[in-house]
Amino acid sequence: MGKKKKRNIMRTIILAVLAATVGYTLYVNLTKESRGIIQENDKAPDFLLTDLSGEEQRLSDYKGKGVFLNFWGTWCEPCKEEMPYMEKMSQEYKEKGVEILAVNVGESDFQVRTFVEQYKLTFPVAIDSGKEVQKAYGVNPLPTTYMINPDGKVEKIVVGGLVEEDQIRELFESVKP
Repeated sequence: MGKKKKRNIMRTIILAVLAATVGYTLYVNLTKESRGIIQENDKAPDFLLTDLSGEEQRLSDYKGKGVFLNFWGTWCEPCKEEMPYMEKMSQEYKEKGVEILAVNVGESDFQVRTFVEQYKLTFPVAIDSGKEVQKAYGVNPLPTTYMINPDGKVEKIVVGGLVEEDQIRELFESVKP
């Protein structure tokens, strides 16, 4: 095969990859609505997941409380940074009516358990193994946090890591009953 033919084949492959990327990007952006993007002031969709203790965690069971709903992954550096602050606020605000529900997206029990033990987390941690809850909320990227008020409405959405204790405290205060 000549150099010219190899070059043409390589160009065709590169163009095909670029076309596929552009097509996927357009698809994702044009189908956001049908995938369920939750916005501030929307009612938070209910869901049922099982936490690491085997307890069922249903969002509607938290009605009357503020909820810090955090989607995260063990591999995610900003997630690792925010967990100690989340644990501290969990202890401080549990009696004040604000709870954390952490939802790991698609990882194994072993990975999540190891992470929870490493960071000594005491709040409920559920695994969204099929990523249904992630899709329902339109979560991308990780971490993403939804502050849900006692009436079940989304007060605030924070995309990205929460790396300051005061920032997290302010969020807890915003949904305190």
